[in-house]
Amino acid sequence: MFIVHVHVNVRPERLEDFIKATRENAASSLSEPGVKRFDVFQEESSPSHFILEEIYINQEAANSHKDTDHYKIWRNTVNDMMAEPRATVRFNGIVVKG
Repeated sequence: MFIVHVHVNVRPERLEDFIKATRENAASSLSEPGVKRFDVFQEESSPSHFILEEIYINQEAANSHKDTDHYKIWRNTVNDMMAEPRATVRFNGIVVKG
């Protein structure tokens, strides 16, 4: 498994727009053959901070995700909603249930 955590800090006035666009991207991402999970988390104590947790069968599936139309639409749509550039942390799955 290949896991990606994307940390996003959103401008407070754009929270609802970001959530809408991200829900659409997550739903479309789940139809990709190499995507096992695509979860979106909003921090309770800092509602402008989100983590997208993406679980792929391998690195190639993660690379393919970035070539999809829905990802490109999401990326272009939310770019101006971010308070700062998003940060990505990559992991190799050792034990993954589900």
